[in-house]
Amino acid sequence: MEVKSRQQILERRKEIEQEFVDMLKKTKSPFSLEHIKDIIFHEEDNDDMQKVIAIFDRGGDVSELSTILELVSDAWNYFPHKVINGLSPAEKLFEYQNKQDKKK
Repeated sequence: MEVKSRQQILERRKEIEQEFVDMLKKTKSPFSLEHIKDIIFHEEDNDDMQKVIAIFDRGGDVSELSTILELVSDAWNYFPHKVINGLSPAEKLFEYQNKQDKKK
């Protein structure tokens, strides 16, 4: 994951949100985007990522599961998490990169 700016993070987050909305409609899921964001924000253990995957896993083929895993992984990296002060891992990485650049 290469992070060049906060704007890039926000744009990617919006793309992921739209992908989730489209997938929720396609699967006629009773869950919402906010439900997914809430699971990610309040994550406590490894099972939380599985909860999001389970929302979309309909027992499809390998390519469908691969698409789900990629989207959930992107969401995990670009959506905020309470345990890192409301930042996403991408934002945390961006902060770290900025600190390293200032040291040089």
